[in-house]
Amino acid sequence: MHLLTLPLWLLVAVSSVQAAVLTLQSPRFTISSSNAAQVRSEPLSLTQKPKPLTLGSSETLKLTFQIVEKDEGKGVQPHQTFLRFYDEVSGEEGIQPVKVTAGGKAKFELNMAKPPASIPPTTADVPLKVELIIGSFVHSPLKVELFDLFLPASQPAPQHPDEPSFHPLPEIHHTFRPEQKLPPRFISAVFAALVLSPWVVLLGLWGHIKPSVPHLSNPRILPFVATLGAFEALLVWYWVDLKLGQVLLYGGILSIFAAFAGKQALTTKGDLRTGRK
Repeated sequence: MHLLTLPLWLLVAVSSVQAAVLTLQSPRFTISSSNAAQVRSEPLSLTQKPKPLTLGSSETLKLTFQIVEKDEGKGVQPHQTFLRFYDEVSGEEGIQPVKVTAGGKAKFELNMAKPPASIPPTTADVPLKVELIIGSFVHSPLKVELFDLFLPASQPAPQHPDEPSFHPLPEIHHTFRPEQKLPPRFISAVFAALVLSPWVVLLGLWGHIKPSVPHLSNPRILPFVATLGAFEALLVWYWVDLKLGQVLLYGGILSIFAAFAGKQALTTKGDLRTGRK
């Protein structure tokens, strides 16, 4: 029975340690001027906020307190301690960590001569709500609203030299050439006739001369003539549809047949001249 009840007592003890509540002891703020003279110094209450604090451009805010367990009063060093500066109007916030000693004592200073970058932009008429947030693995978290803080209005951020490059540019309007107008059909027909006229002259002279092409239909010569015609057809096809790479591929294949057919045609032509065939 004792062996079964012992783990239960251990669980109860562990749960009581984890549920321990933290609180602040002797919280106080002090506002001092640039010559270390105290402007305002008051203790802080965890249930009621003081009158809003106003911090000048050359003044310093000091905040001191000790984190202790509420039941035993023992100083505790939590795992995380932050001050949250929140602007309810703009929704901007800034988080500033607070250093805590092993005994739970903490001290925070805000020097407006060198304000931290985590402070959100401020205006002269809207205060920042300052909250203390404490987190611990073995204690319940603690969140305390300390006070409202008026800070000097923030200066506008300097403009980066590349900032204009990230703004919207004017819309680009493309200007295209108007569609090319086709010439009248009569003009097109005239120029087409001029282009074809050399062929008419060539065919007329060829009919007048009447050149004889013997052995053109010879089965050993005709393949070479056919390959020459295929080359001409390939050039026309290239002009209409093919690309240069396709022409080189087809032309290379065709040139192999043309070489063999040409060699055979020359051999046959030589044999016909010498009367061998």
